[in-house]
Amino acid sequence: MTGTWIAVAVAVALAAAAGVALARWLRRRGGRIGRAVISDPPAARSQPDRRGAVRSVQAADIFLPAQALEEIWTPMHLERLARTYWRFLSRVTLGLIRVCYTERERFVVLLVRPLKLLTFRAPEYEMEPTRALVRWRIASGLLVARRGRDQDGYLQIEIRRHRQQESDRRRLHVEVEVANYYPAIAFGLSRRIYNATQSHIHVLVTHGFLRSLARLDLAQSRAGRLQPRNTLGTRSQ
Repeated sequence: MTGTWIAVAVAVALAAAAGVALARWLRRRGGRIGRAVISDPPAARSQPDRRGAVRSVQAADIFLPAQALEEIWTPMHLERLARTYWRFLSRVTLGLIRVCYTERERFVVLLVRPLKLLTFRAPEYEMEPTRALVRWRIASGLLVARRGRDQDGYLQIEIRRHRQQESDRRRLHVEVEVANYYPAIAFGLSRRIYNATQSHIHVLVTHGFLRSLARLDLAQSRAGRLQPRNTLGTRSQ
C-alpha cells in the first residue's frame, strides 16, 4: 500500500510541475516548421478490460514540408524521435522525471534511480515505406500494479505517412499508445483517483509532446543503435 501512496504523491507533484512547464512551453513555442492538429480517436481512453488493464491512445496529424519529411524518414531519425519523447517528459516535469539507459532496459525515475516509476525493456523499432514504430515493453515500477509486471503491456509511438497533401506539405499521423497497462493507483486505491491524477497527466503531457513535433526539434539518441549503416527493421538491444 505504501507504494500506491507514493505513486499518488508522485502523480500530484507531476501534475503541478507539468502544468507550469506546459504553460511556459505554450508561451514560447516559436520556431515551428510544421503544424500539429490533435486528432485523438473516439475511444482515446478505453474502459479497463476484465483483467483491469487499461489502454490510452493520443494522436495528432503533423503537416510538414515535403522535403523535411523525406529527410527525416530514416531509422536514425526514428530513434531520435524516441529520445525526443523522453526529453520532452523530463522538460515538462521540470527535471523531476529522468530516464536512465542500459543495454537492456530504460528506467523512468523520480530524480534518482532507486525511485523507479516505470521500467521498460529496450525499445523495438519497425520501419516501412509508409509506417514506422517504436515500442517499449513494460516490465515493472512503482506505477505498475503487481499483476501487470512483465506481462504484455507496452508504450509505443506509431507514425504513418499519408498521401494527402496540403499545398507543399505532407501529413504524418502520429499515435502514442499505452496498452495492457495495470496502474498501481487504480488497483491500490480506485480508478477514479487514477483517472484524476496519472491518467489525466499522461494525456496532458502526450498532447504537449505531439504539438511539439511541429518544431521538428529531434533530440540526439543516447543509444545510437540505428545509425545509417543499420538496416530497416533493426531491433535495439
